[in-house]
Amino acid sequence: MTATPIQIIGAALFAIAILHTFATKFFEKLAHAGPRHAGLWHLLGEIEVVFGFWAMVLMVAMFALLGSAPAIDYIESRNFTEPMFVFAIMVIAGTRPILQAASALVALIARALPLPGSAAAYFTVLLLVPLLGSFITEPAAMTLAALILRDQFFTRGISPRLMYATLSVLFVNISIGGTLTPFAAPPVLMVAGPWGWDIHFMLSQFGWKAAIAVSINALGATLLFYRELAALAPAPRDGTIPRVPLVLTLVHVLFLCGVVVFAHHPAIFMGLFLFFLGVAHAYIRHQDRLILKEGLLVAFFLAGLVVLGGQQQWWLQPLLMSMSSDAVFIGATALTAFTDNAALTYLGSLVEGLSDDFKYALVAGAVTGGGLTIIANAPNPAGVSILKGSFSDEAVNPLGLLAAAIAPTLVAGVAFRLL
Repeated sequence: MTATPIQIIGAALFAIAILHTFATKFFEKLAHAGPRHAGLWHLLGEIEVVFGFWAMVLMVAMFALLGSAPAIDYIESRNFTEPMFVFAIMVIAGTRPILQAASALVALIARALPLPGSAAAYFTVLLLVPLLGSFITEPAAMTLAALILRDQFFTRGISPRLMYATLSVLFVNISIGGTLTPFAAPPVLMVAGPWGWDIHFMLSQFGWKAAIAVSINALGATLLFYRELAALAPAPRDGTIPRVPLVLTLVHVLFLCGVVVFAHHPAIFMGLFLFFLGVAHAYIRHQDRLILKEGLLVAFFLAGLVVLGGQQQWWLQPLLMSMSSDAVFIGATALTAFTDNAALTYLGSLVEGLSDDFKYALVAGAVTGGGLTIIANAPNPAGVSILKGSFSDEAVNPLGLLAAAIAPTLVAGVAFRLL
């Protein structure tokens, strides 16, 4: 396929943005070395800003080369429903009523496990919450898991090795844990309608395999760091924070469910979200700080990915379609590390006449590679925004994440291809 100049520029900027994600620590060091422009370097060191920044560069290039009308038409042709949804679901899932309810469920199950220290809670979070993502959506599950892990583990002085291992297992398990249903995982959602994949199909072809892989990954991480986790006492409950009334918790759960049910209708779920903000303000004594900043940054990241990703179809689709059904699994897993996995499956849904084996391999590969990088799966930036404060220089090293994610990714790959 012959590429237009703007498509070539878009591909180049996409490559630069990917390289930028691996260089965020460099900008943080510049901020410390040059106080005069520290604010700018800190901004460019924010992983959530990267794709939004380079998307704006692309738009400037489009205005300059094509004119205002084509540039505006391109922006208006993009679908920004997912960034808006992730923003709304992050804020609601990160509230004290939802977090207390989820933490209580984790504690209840953890008490039934014969594991010392914090090992039981650690295993339960990495097993239960990703699978719960099949019903409350992956972004909500990521937000809940990251907040629980932050409060019970990451802020309590655990080793960097444990932090990177936990983050990688969380990302992989969230990516595959949403495949029990056809509406929770973005890469599955893109193809479920066109290909007629219902909940029975997902459970029989993906769900049980994903549950096995999630269990193995959670257990493997727990056993690998068993000594450190066993020596870490369970996080004490803050007695100064009162319990949220049950009625208010149920109201929050209803808001969460409403946003999930209307996830494809931004006019409705954003209306519910604005109503939720009013309720949260009315009962502010039962709220912690709403994670509005974190949610907006993640939405900005995803919106930038939508804008830049729209210029990659000219090379990505022929590359995918040139592969056999056997090769596409490995290809999709690898490509997911460099582009959002939902974009891969969306391109596949546009092609007519694909075999059932090819369809399965494409989606299985896309969800398998969803934990390799921060941009591989839409909920990953949400997890990073919540947990990065515990890492050195408040930044997650992409190479460290990639190295730690190889083992759980292989477990997921084996489950989807050999079981």
